[in-house]
Amino acid sequence: MRRLFPSGLVLLSGILAVAWSTASIAYQLSPADCAAEADRASRGVGSGLGGVGRGAARGAIFGAIVGNKKSARRGAALGGIVGGVRRGAEKNNVYESVYDACMRRR
Repeated sequence: MRRLFPSGLVLLSGILAVAWSTASIAYQLSPADCAAEADRASRGVGSGLGGVGRGAARGAIFGAIVGNKKSARRGAALGGIVGGVRRGAEKNNVYESVYDACMRRR
């Protein structure tokens, strides 16, 4: 009786099938991998203190132009709050977009 496939070819195809199936499992991203990637990306946006400082400076300048010294202080306080909130929201948006993009690649 004649063989249809040589035994070496069957063995090689079996090894390739196992290697291919385990390779796809080994390189899948976990939610923790995506969270780490998103955390690194959101850290690149900058610190919240930078947003507070820039917001306070802009608010003080605006208050000084529009009003007097008291207005400059109020403008600095309000600008600092707005700058900090804006920077926090920006970091959150970057985190969410990078995390979602990573989860779609899974």
